[in-house]
Amino acid sequence: MTAVFFLGVFIKSILLIVALLTGFAYMTYGERRIVARMQWRLGPNKVGPWGLLQPAADGIKLLFKEQLQPREAKTFLFVLAPMISLVVALSAYAVIPIDKAPIKVGEYWLEPWVSDPSIGVLYLLGISSLGVYGIILGGWASSNKYALLGAIRSSAQLISYELALGTALISPLLMVGSLSFRQVVDQQLDASYWGGDGGWLVLAQPVAFLLYWTAAVAEVNRAPFDLPEAEQELGAGYHTEYSGMKFAMFFMAEYVNMFTVSSVATTVFLGGPGGLLVDASQGLFFRLLAYGPHWFLLKVYMFMFVFIWLRATFPRFRFDQLMRIGWQFLLPMGLLNLGVTAVGVALRWKSYQFTLAIFSMVVVLVVLSLLNRRPVAKVHQALQA
Repeated sequence: MTAVFFLGVFIKSILLIVALLTGFAYMTYGERRIVARMQWRLGPNKVGPWGLLQPAADGIKLLFKEQLQPREAKTFLFVLAPMISLVVALSAYAVIPIDKAPIKVGEYWLEPWVSDPSIGVLYLLGISSLGVYGIILGGWASSNKYALLGAIRSSAQLISYELALGTALISPLLMVGSLSFRQVVDQQLDASYWGGDGGWLVLAQPVAFLLYWTAAVAEVNRAPFDLPEAEQELGAGYHTEYSGMKFAMFFMAEYVNMFTVSSVATTVFLGGPGGLLVDASQGLFFRLLAYGPHWFLLKVYMFMFVFIWLRATFPRFRFDQLMRIGWQFLLPMGLLNLGVTAVGVALRWKSYQFTLAIFSMVVVLVVLSLLNRRPVAKVHQALQA
């Protein structure tokens, strides 16, 4: 039984890695095509029909490209750094369920997750925070000042936004009362929002959802928070000296992390694999309408599209603005929302999620208006002058 269990975990791990790396490859194609359309360009369209073989061509090119390395680089750490980033990014996805219940394949039941620990959220936060070690080691081992500055920026950015992301996640988890992703999904799908004992948590925690998504964009170093890779200032940041497959590993890690934070947002706030509000017991068709991995993937790719949209739309922040947003806005708002949620759970407002959502939004908006009153007044005076 133990051998069968470990064999199943191994097979699911291989399938998950292949799916994530394939998704990475075609997200690069999708991003180039979408951004090109937004900017009135064509994007890749020569290799294969509609350019669909462009990711394969890019992979072959990177595989055979010359592996450059600075003369004074620390060779072992220089090679190890991109491996750390990629392995950590792939490992973080192991606890995310892509469906609500096991799927029957022939005579066997296939669980749509690699592992289901009772502290799944804690595991994901812990393992994903290790990815910055690859970035820091890569920048330092390159013996390049621009790469080192990019690595230092990444570490400062991680410290600033990891706290805000954690406080944003604690609020909905406090309402569920569990750190298991499966229980978070079950809480949202097995009961009614209007009944007060279930429903998608984004309806009860809209402030936490917005804070989480903003912090998540910064966590994966995507525009407009891509300061560690600022080409105008740092060349390419921490991976300036990398080429070939070593550079590709950093690139893979970034996109896999995008899939991870999108999947966490889907699982915690948008009901995971939940779909339409129909009775799943009436047959396979209604079961597919009620929940399934297709709903999960649809929501994840919706978030991935938002990543691309932000990159094509917003300019990059200055570094002082980046720090100010994290420490003076996201973290205080996250703590305030967490306090309101804790009071609501203690007073059993959890049974009235609509009330809790309205109250948290009102409190946060009032505090924001009080914090912004003085800067707004100064701008108004300056305009009048």
